Amino acid sequence: MDKAQETVKSEFIKQALFGKPFKVLVTDKSLAIYCAKLSEFFSQFRTVGVNYNLIVKELRSEFSEKKALQYLYKLEKAIVEMAKILAEVKALTVRFDEAWSQKSL
Repeated sequence: MDKAQETVKSEFIKQALFGKPFKVLVTDKSLAIYCAKLSEFFSQFRTVGVNYNLIVKELRSEFSEKKALQYLYKLEKAIVEMAKILAEVKALTVRFDEAWSQKSL
């Protein structure tokens, strides 16, 4: 206020606010929510990978070859479904990134 040589605070504030251009920042909560959900999803995906390895080890050590192959086939089908879901998530992420990039320009 002293540098601007103003004695009245309201005049200084008015000049500071309206005399200079300012930017309005808008935050998009959907970006934060999407990033949080995506992080949570990939955390669960890593957990599934660890559990997959443990299951395969147990199948090899505890079951007969025929029974283990039967369970592995079911596990393989579930992994294929997960791969499809992962591809959908990647496509959604690309679409979301494109939409977000257009907003920031």
